[in-house]
Amino acid sequence: MILVTGGAGFIGSNFVLDWLAGAGEPVVNLDKLTYAGNLGSLASLARDARHVFVRGDIGDAELVAALLREHRPRAIVNFAAESHVDRSIHGPAAFIETNVVATFNLLDATRAWWSALPEAERAAFRFLHVSTDEVYGSLAPDAAGFCETTPYAPNSPYSASKAASDHLVRAYRHTYGLPTLTTNCSNNYGPRQFPEKLIPLMIVNALAGRPLPVYGDGRNVRDWLYVGDHCAALRAVLAGGRPGETYNIGGNAEMTNLDVVRELTTVLADERPGRDYAALVTFVADRPGHDRRYAIDATKIRGELGWTPAETFASGLIRTVRWYLANGEWLASVATKEYQKWIDLQYAAA
Repeated sequence: MILVTGGAGFIGSNFVLDWLAGAGEPVVNLDKLTYAGNLGSLASLARDARHVFVRGDIGDAELVAALLREHRPRAIVNFAAESHVDRSIHGPAAFIETNVVATFNLLDATRAWWSALPEAERAAFRFLHVSTDEVYGSLAPDAAGFCETTPYAPNSPYSASKAASDHLVRAYRHTYGLPTLTTNCSNNYGPRQFPEKLIPLMIVNALAGRPLPVYGDGRNVRDWLYVGDHCAALRAVLAGGRPGETYNIGGNAEMTNLDVVRELTTVLADERPGRDYAALVTFVADRPGHDRRYAIDATKIRGELGWTPAETFASGLIRTVRWYLANGEWLASVATKEYQKWIDLQYAAA
């Protein structure tokens, strides 16, 4: 079996669902259930004995140690993190606590347990740490994409905290021999994403006839990766990645934020006609320290593990919109008054 941390969040829940639908290998899912964790995303597994959910914190070393002793996972896949740049600007302390301190506690509990395993189990074990391309900083318009040797230059409290966690993972490999793997991915989108991120926020607002807030001039560029493709890449890294190595995962789909929103309004017009969604686009004050461009060079994972994204941005966006349109109950469950208060605060018109 494997232990997945943060498996009720956006990427984590998609990974768990895809994993059980494919490999069928049992999963212990450890999640703190903060605002972005949602057991509703895993409702289809409610009676599935292969999925064991444990509510808890990766920073709770005693809990982690007990789970490792009881279940003896052959791998840990670590999704658990605070992950929204805007929230890190308003409240960085939670990002340091989860992404740095709690990740250290998880690593140290894992190291203590792993070091006492029989030699064959130690050699077979993997610790897969899921990170972000934001640790590399901002790219010039004509610069080559981030590769695995690009120097770290994080520019937000979020990306700095993730950079710190990446360094801890590297240190535990170099110092203790823990068989770690690290992945740095580009912007994910797809089903079950909490609607504070760009694409689901725009879908929620568009369906309600509210403004579609775009930061600054809307020309910040991101590489967009469909979550199902990301999950497939993680499975490939877990199966064949070399311990101690980093693999960058990208969707080969660079777009400005404004172009993303415009394409989304076109898809919505086809899928849910009756409103001029494009007229709802509204420019708002830019985010402090907003990185201008991210891009991924995924040559390494393609060459070593044979992974390439199956979805184009257009095909992935249609799948995403259709999922949200078909899952209004899920959306209603996360669009609480507290959520709306946060959105109103964050996107005050310039």
